[in-house]
Amino acid sequence: MHDTGIDLLFPPYVVPSLKYLRGSMWQELIENLMNLNDLTRERLAFIHMMVNLSGCVTCQADSFKAMRGCSQCALVTIKRFRGNDRELIDKYLESLRTINRYIQEDRYGFN
Repeated sequence: MHDTGIDLLFPPYVVPSLKYLRGSMWQELIENLMNLNDLTRERLAFIHMMVNLSGCVTCQADSFKAMRGCSQCALVTIKRFRGNDRELIDKYLESLRTINRYIQEDRYGFN
């Protein structure tokens, strides 16, 4: 089934569908994220990570990826990630540090 909705960046509603694509570490991360509000630092960090991994910024509306939809693109991105779960979690933690840095700088009026 194809996703007909194309978002500008990785859509948070896709997070639960990624849970069983990797091992227990990944599943635990997704479970924790599913229980959080979309605007928490942790959820924002996950979105940031997925945007980077999936190439959302350079996605074109007429590309094959876009035509399949964001949900399918995210599934394929996680399935095809060549590193192990620890490397994927490290990418998430790197994104979390980036989000925390932006919030600490308060460039965008978060505090």
